[in-house]
Formats: sequence, C-alpha cells, structure tokens
Amino acid sequence: MAGCRGSLCCCCRWCCCCGERETRTPEELTILGETQEEEDEILPRKDYESLDYDRCINDPYLEVLETMDNKKGRRYEAVKWMVVFAIGVCTGLVGLFVDFFVRLFTQLKFGVVQSSVEECSQKGCLALSLLELLGFNLTFVFLASLLVLIEPVAAGSGIPEVKCYLNGVKVPGIVRLRTLLCKVLGVLFSVAGGLFVGKEGPMIHSGSVVGAGLPQFQSISLRKIQFNFPYFRSDRDKRDFVSAGAAAGVAAAFGAPIGGTLFSLEEGSSFWNQGLTWKVLFCSMSATFTLNFFRSGIQFGSWGSFQLPGLLNFGEFKCSDSDKKCHLWTAMDLGFFVVMGVIGGLLGATFNCLNKRLAKYRMRNVHPKPKLVRVLESLLVSLVTTVVVFVASMVLGECRQMSSSSQIGNDSFQLQVTEDVNSSIKTFFCPNDTYNDMATLFFNPQESAILQLFHQDGTFSPVTLALFFILYFLLACWTYGVSVPSGLFVPSLLCGAAFGRLVANVLKSYIGLGHIYSGTFALIGAAAFLGGVVRMTISLTVILIESTNEITYGLPIMVTLMVAKWTGDFFNKGIYDIHVGLRGVPLLEWETEVEMDKLRASDIMEPNLTYVYPHTRIQSLVSILRTTVHHAFPVVTENRGNEKEFMKGNQLISNNIKFKKSSILTRAGEQRKRSQSMKSYPSSELRNMCDEHIASEEQAEKEDLLQQMLERRYTPYPNLYPDQSPSEDWTMEERFRPLTFHGLILRSQLVTLLVRGVCYSESQSSASQPRLSYAEMAEDYPRYPDIHDLDLTLLNPRMIVDVTPYMNPSPFTVSPNTHVSQVFNLFRTMGLRHLPVVNAVGEIVGIVTRHNLTSEFLQARLRQHYQTI
Repeated sequence: MAGCRGSLCCCCRWCCCCGERETRTPEELTILGETQEEEDEILPRKDYESLDYDRCINDPYLEVLETMDNKKGRRYEAVKWMVVFAIGVCTGLVGLFVDFFVRLFTQLKFGVVQSSVEECSQKGCLALSLLELLGFNLTFVFLASLLVLIEPVAAGSGIPEVKCYLNGVKVPGIVRLRTLLCKVLGVLFSVAGGLFVGKEGPMIHSGSVVGAGLPQFQSISLRKIQFNFPYFRSDRDKRDFVSAGAAAGVAAAFGAPIGGTLFSLEEGSSFWNQGLTWKVLFCSMSATFTLNFFRSGIQFGSWGSFQLPGLLNFGEFKCSDSDKKCHLWTAMDLGFFVVMGVIGGLLGATFNCLNKRLAKYRMRNVHPKPKLVRVLESLLVSLVTTVVVFVASMVLGECRQMSSSSQIGNDSFQLQVTEDVNSSIKTFFCPNDTYNDMATLFFNPQESAILQLFHQDGTFSPVTLALFFILYFLLACWTYGVSVPSGLFVPSLLCGAAFGRLVANVLKSYIGLGHIYSGTFALIGAAAFLGGVVRMTISLTVILIESTNEITYGLPIMVTLMVAKWTGDFFNKGIYDIHVGLRGVPLLEWETEVEMDKLRASDIMEPNLTYVYPHTRIQSLVSILRTTVHHAFPVVTENRGNEKEFMKGNQLISNNIKFKKSSILTRAGEQRKRSQSMKSYPSSELRNMCDEHIASEEQAEKEDLLQQMLERRYTPYPNLYPDQSPSEDWTMEERFRPLTFHGLILRSQLVTLLVRGVCYSESQSSASQPRLSYAEMAEDYPRYPDIHDLDLTLLNPRMIVDVTPYMNPSPFTVSPNTHVSQVFNLFRTMGLRHLPVVNAVGEIVGIVTRHNLTSEFLQARLRQHYQTI
C-alpha cells in the first residue's frame, strides 16, 4: 500500500487523504499506515482487523456458565480431543494426496524427457527434448497460476499468513476451504512444473486451514455443508485448532511431530498453555502416523510397517564399514561448523535482501497491472528455470566415477534411500560406470537431489557444486514471491546442502582432512543456509534432528543455527517477517525494546473515542456503525448539570442516568467496604462517605457521594442526547468530555442486535426487550452481517437498544500511567483486541489497539517524546 505522492488525493476503502506529501511528519505517516518515501519502508496498515481471543463475559455467556457442570466440561474436553485427532488425520491425508500426485506428475515428465534426451543425444535433436520439457513445465505452472488467480491468498508458502493469524491478526481468506483447494492443487502443479519451490511449506498452511475449518462443520464456499455443531464458535477456540493444524503440517512434511509442536509455539502463537501443548503434540503424532501408514502401504505394500514418516526423509547418516577413519563429526569439526554458520547467515541475509527488493518491485510494477501479468511472470520464471536446468545439465556437468557402493547398494543406508540415490543418478553424455553430476542434481526432484548430496558416495566436482549453488540461489530467490503456491524449506535445504558439500570437498581435496564425512557437512550447510533465511532456532533444530534420526547431530545443528541466526539478524529480518512487513500487517513482536518504557499508556493510546450509551436509539447506532470502521465501542455514560429535567421528559435519558447511578453507587459501596476492612486512608472521592464522625443516614450518605462525584467534573457539559451520534464537528471540549466507562461492545454484536430486532420502544421498559442466547449471538460466526447490507426500512429509528446485557462489563483495562512494556505484555499475552485506558475514578480516557503497539508506531511516539522533552 503506497501513500499519497505529491499534491493529489488518494482514496482507500475507508478514507481519503488529500494534500501535500511533504507536509506529513513521520509520526503522521506511521499513524496513517503509509510508506515513508525516504526510507521506502511499508508501515503497518490500520485496516487489518484483530481476532477476538479475549472471552466476552456478558449475560448470554454467563447463562451458558450457569448450565455448565463437570460432566459437560469433560464432554467438551473429550470432543476437543477427538477434533484434534481428526485434524491430524485429515492433514496427513492432504499430505498423502500432494505427495502421490507430485510423484506421479514428476515421474511422467522426467520419464518422457529422459528417454527423449537419451535418444536425441545420438540423433542431435536436443532442441526437441527442450521443447518437450518446456511444454510440461509451462503447462503445470500455468495451471498453478490460474488457481492463485481464483484465490490470491493461496500464493506463496502461507507461513507468513499463518504466523499473522496466530499472532491475532485476521488476514482475509486465509483459512477458507477455497484457499485449501487452490493451495493443494496449486502446489502440485508448481512443484511438478520444475520451479524451485517445495511442497513442505504449503503443508503448514494446509494444516492450518484444516484446523480452522474442520471443527466448524460448515463451509462458506460450500454452503450446503453445514451441521448443527454448537461447539467452538469463537476465535479463541479456532486459534487453538489452527495451532494444532500448523504443527500437524510440519509433522507431515518432515516426519517431525515434536518439531511441529515447537514450530507452532516458536513461530506463531502468542498464547500457550500446558493443555494446548498436549493437544498439539497429539495432533502432530496423528498426522505423522497417518501419512506414514498410507505411504508405507502404497509404496512397499506392507501396511502397518511405518517406514516413511514424512514427505521429506533425510535417510540414515552412517559411515561405511570399510572406512575405519570416518566419523560423522568430531570436536575439531565444530570450528568449521561455526564458520559455516557465519557464511550461512551472510548468504541468508543476502537472499532475504534480494527477495525483498524483488517483492517491492512486484508490488509497484506487477500487482497494480491486470492479473494476467502475474501469470505471465510465473511463465517467464518457469521458462528461464527450464532453460537453465536443461542447458546446465547438458553443458556444465562433469562425468564422475561411480563408487562400488553406489552401483550395488550399501547396507548402511536404508533400503528406500539406497534405491532413491541409485535410481536418481543421471548418465547424460557420460560413458559406462560414470554419471553426470550436474544432471544428477538438476534433472531430479528436489528431494532426490538432497539425498544425493547427503548420501552419494561418489564425488561432485567443486566447480559443479559452485555453479549449481549460484544458479539455484538466484533462481530460488527470483521464484519465491511469484503467483504460485511455493515453499521455501526444500529449496533452502538443497541450496545449503550444495554449499556444505562444496566445503567438504575443499577440506578433503585441498587441505587433506580425510576423516570428514561429506554427508554431515552437507547437512550442516543445509541447516546454516536455512537458518540464515528463516531465522528459526529451537523448532528447526528439532525438525532436522527428527528428520535425520541421529541425536548426535543435535549439538552441531544447534550451534550452526544459532550462529546463522545471529549473523543474519545483524543485517535484516527473516524471510517470513520481511513478507509480513511488506503486507503492512501489524504483527506484535515477543517484547518491546527497553527504551520504550519511557512511554506510558497515555502516550500511545487513541484519545479520540467513538462510544455508545447503555440505552441508545437505533438511528444513532446505525449512524455510528456506518460512519466508522472501529470494531469495538466503549459503553459509557456522561454527567449533566440538569439531569432531573432530562429524566422528567425523556425515558431514554432516564434509563441511561439510572444505569450510571446504580453503577457508581455499587462501585462506591464496594470501595467503602474495602477501605474500612483494610483500615486504610480512603480516596478523596470517598472521604466524606467513610468519615466516622458523619452520623447521617445511609441514603443521604449515598446522595452526598453521588453529588460529590458529579461536582468533581468540569461544567457546564454540552447537552448531547444519546440519539445523536458523535460528530466530527465537535469542539475539543465536547470531544474529550469525562465519560464513565461501563464496558465494551463489539461491532459484530451491535449488528447482530440490529439484525435480530433486539430493541424496545420509548413507551416500554427495557425489560421488554427480547433476549438473545449465546448460541443465537454466535450463529453467524465467523461471517457476521455487515451494517451496509442492513435493510434500514425494516428498522424503526426511534426504537431503543439496551446493549448492557451483551457488552463485556469486565474487560482488561490499564491506567494512563502504565508503562508501555506492561501494556504490551498484557495485550499480547492475553490475546487482546482492545485495551481501554481508564483513570482512577472510572473515566475512560483512551483505548489501545494492536496498531498502537507495533514497533513502528512506538518508535514514532518515542521520537515525539524526545522532541517534547
């Protein structure tokens, strides 16, 4: 999203801004969510909606709690465990579907092309073989791009979007059934089309969609799929299932259930507890064993043997029995691993920098154009990739001698790994007992090429490895971000494995370190480059250990990943964080910087509030909802100097004042009891009430207290009736009048009340208003009606809505003097959406949202703070 450039007007969905770009300060640009032209940075946008992770304790929910007992609680927990198991099984089946058709399409393509190459190498018609390969790849990539046009959210790996969702940001369309279908089918064609992308990354997004949709037992894309399932009708429950689905996707991709659990914890969730840990781990195990069961049965015909735990298997790392000097790794090798971690961090930072520039170029020059341009870009990438792969395999490869173990097999390897390594050797233009090392890497599926680098006993030429690394690095960087479903794990692993194998060859051939095991250095190189790109530590360490089934690799992998992350973080962020920032998503980090504690809640809050009264006319609610984009509104009352006159002539004003008085007196009574029991000095507002020398009656005491609390405010007050909406024409005094805070009500709740006709007339009492149950309030979840689709002819604008039974009367609040670190920790840990700022006497003075806690906004406020000192 770009800001206004020059002297012009720019309009978005909610607002228009006109004027000179140069007149705006960086603070204003940050608040507006625009681009700073001097730094060319995209700032968080304010149009992203947060998810409702905080539970609304209103009257309908309290009615549900009243009917809840231990038996129902255990039933609810049992249903949740069954749903988690179903999510794992379905995610495993999705992985099986993807793997089966990718293998089918890839075997079909390479079978035809390889036979054509072998035939044309003698007849001199290699151009025909190239055209055949182009025909397959362009067709597959074209189909993948078309699927992304249907659902644009299906592009990429989906990990940045899932990370945003688990952080509490609602990314439109991310967990829809149509997104899942386009993602799964699109990744089939993009991987089979020869692009340098992986299918493991999109598995995480696919598992998240399964986790979000399966517990709902209904679909927006297929409206006929709908069951009366009353459970899990909230963002809070859906978040837990999305966490489980994301972990199941990792587990299915790598056969790493523990790594999947840690991935969901490290990369996504802002809220976690012990019970959720067990459910996520159980879901990951279910996905792993479901995929393992079916893959082993289909490929080996031995059902129940569990030989293939994930889509990507690294095989068993073991030295040959004949080589007594070989060790997987030694203490001296740790020094080389640290250096490789530094180089991997530098390479990853370079990769991320180049990819960020490409992404910005696409945002300016490709995305604004017709959608067909995105398809053409994908086809161009496919064309260049295919030509490079074909020419490099035919021209740049060297004929290398096959080792005896490669020809007859090696018992030290697993059977499947041995077969894959031997069958994937390519002998293009090479005599007997030799193979073309470049063609072996390029003319194979990426998983087979990784196994070649990890386990091939034969050598790869250092020149071949260097050229392969450079070409793969550049093409993978160009490919990530085009309009096709694409993962980054496998390309990064393959690129890093070539780097590690190159280091091993140099150490063996030129330095004479004969004890080095090339497979270990290939694995460490893969970890270094992948860590430099994605900047994951704990989860990635466990994923790689589980994928290798070798616990002794734990220390070198962990050291390498830490060094790669520290090195890369010195230059830029991880690739997923970069793409989150490019989308302008207000993602909250784990914690704030230390210097941010110079700010208080009053420095970062939004003081310009739009609010509703406990009893408000329909015309006022409609006006507020149609003229604002806020997703929650404080429920407040205000004081008036002539309350009695209002109460005589207006039932609506009377209801609001009665509600305010009862609330104040209840709060005052509680404070009086607490102050007397603690024998502490009472506050100034309650001093007369608690004075032991006053012998007046209790009723007069309450009246005196109320009068004191009313007179403490500034007078006179503007006479604003509750059937009048807050106006942009208000004066500063009107806009910031003292308002007693009573609760929060969401936009979705207000629209639901209007749609269902929950109101009463001025001649009636509010007790005559219809009551909605919790199930009725949540019936339209997750797509609540929009106020702009409401038929106003069906509403009587003079009717009154009592919002008090449906508001949240006890949301989390903070004092204006609360330090920013405390505000941030409360907001992020509890998964809040709105955080009211309330002073000592119960007046709301502002509200804090996600946008007010982004690092860019805080930095702008800190600069403003320094300027005022």
